[in-house]
Amino acid sequence: MQKKYIALAMMGVVMFGAAQARAEGKDGVAAVVNGQKITVAEIRDAYNGTPGIKDRVSFKDFYQKTLDVFVNGALVLQAADKAKVQDTEAYKKQLKLAEDELARKIYMEEQVDKMITKAEIEKAYKEYTDSFKSEKEIKAKHILVDSESKAKEVIAKLKKGGDFDKLAKEYSKEPADLGYFTKEVMVPEFGEAAFAMKKGEYSKSPVKTQFGYHVIKVEDIRDAKPLPLKKVEPQIKAMMAQGAVAKIFNNLTADAKITAYDLNGKELSLKK
Repeated sequence: MQKKYIALAMMGVVMFGAAQARAEGKDGVAAVVNGQKITVAEIRDAYNGTPGIKDRVSFKDFYQKTLDVFVNGALVLQAADKAKVQDTEAYKKQLKLAEDELARKIYMEEQVDKMITKAEIEKAYKEYTDSFKSEKEIKAKHILVDSESKAKEVIAKLKKGGDFDKLAKEYSKEPADLGYFTKEVMVPEFGEAAFAMKKGEYSKSPVKTQFGYHVIKVEDIRDAKPLPLKKVEPQIKAMMAQGAVAKIFNNLTADAKITAYDLNGKELSLKK
């Protein structure tokens, strides 16, 4: 009996999911172009496949802005089919180039993935943490203005109890929050001033740099620590990929017989 109830419950979940999918568009269809259906799922796949898009645009906004792109794409493809573009030499030539490039891309990606193992990533991360040298870093905000007089005006309002964030919105040419940073990543004048301050302090006089005049507020001071693996893993993989690619080409060229010529027909040696 219990199994029967579980099965009915699961069926309810599936039916609810299907009903929810049909609720998007018209029964899951975003548009019909000369009888050809464009589904909401196709547009959602494009949304999900665009790196970083979810941090910038909601799917609803993406859908509204992109639907006409899909419609226009369908129209052009239909016209191309009608014109039998696929039978032309130009199409076949570009298709061959695209197929060759895709084959190269997939081969290299697969080989690199084999060489960059979890153990190798963890080894590289350990080397990073073992060699990491701790140093002071601060978390700060700033208000950047064009003139010293404006900066002094901001400081005067801060002395009277003005709210730093509100003044930043009113005066600053740049976003106020700078996050955590070490001294050397900032221009010298800014770094010297910021790291001479205590937690909770704001600069009592304008700090001049090549960008203008700053009013700085230090929110926190701490010792820098190694970043967690999940934060640095993309960089580790990128660095390891460079070495892996070089190794792959070395292996390929080691056993290859290559004869190359310059424009005058003189034989060249490509191997080093």
